[in-house]
Amino acid sequence: MFKLLPLIATFILSCPFANAQSAALPMGARGHALGYTSACLADEWSIANNVAGLAKVKNLSAGLSYDLQPSFPAFNKAAFALCLPGKVGVGVGFVRFGDGGYQEQILSAGAGSAIGTTCIGLKVNYIRYVVDGMDDKGVISISIGGMSALTPRLTVGAHIVNINQPFLSKADNERLPTALIAGLMFKLRENMFVVTELEKDLEFSPVWKTGLEYVLDKKFVVRTGFNLYPQAGFFGLGFRLRKFDADYAFQYTPGWGTRHEASICYDLKLEKK
Repeated sequence: MFKLLPLIATFILSCPFANAQSAALPMGARGHALGYTSACLADEWSIANNVAGLAKVKNLSAGLSYDLQPSFPAFNKAAFALCLPGKVGVGVGFVRFGDGGYQEQILSAGAGSAIGTTCIGLKVNYIRYVVDGMDDKGVISISIGGMSALTPRLTVGAHIVNINQPFLSKADNERLPTALIAGLMFKLRENMFVVTELEKDLEFSPVWKTGLEYVLDKKFVVRTGFNLYPQAGFFGLGFRLRKFDADYAFQYTPGWGTRHEASICYDLKLEKK
């Protein structure tokens, strides 16, 4: 029944403009502007990226994000996230990728806990595939993550997406792809860091991702990044208001054009991250 899924997944994974895939659907304009880095970031979008970051979220917050691919609207993504801080940070999220012909809908619930300078997290996803002319298919996947501050300036992080490799079709031995993402964050100054990481899907070559964030003042942030294999360049801006965080990311991939993502987060408490 789901013999079309490998063809769709192969097409998505082979296109450098489509960071969305069955293995992972990263969200959040902050990480997008940093070259889709996610292993060492801790923010409201940790529920869609490295779930261990939920342990560091300080405010009760809700976020919306939209990822636009003008040349290929079928690859647009939309997402919602809700984070609740505490001794164990909790988050829920929803991501929708695709159009009327093919969609992936991911409902996630996760938690992250800190033990000293180390954070660990676990996330459960319900992934629903909607293919025009075929019956819908739903699977449950599990993702895990961790990050640790080795020194005040150096943080390491890693997460595994779909570690349980659930079956899409046992008859055809089709499983949901698994990806390992691992990275390092170097704090160059109090207001600047660089992050670099590798993402390896078990079935494909690794992608090298690097980004830099510079906080010009408490209300304005500049970001940039790049990917190799496939090549892509990134740029972004962030604005920090009293209760709102707004972020924008721009991506250019040779041969495929531009894509844009805008995210907004509403902090329900005045204390800032």
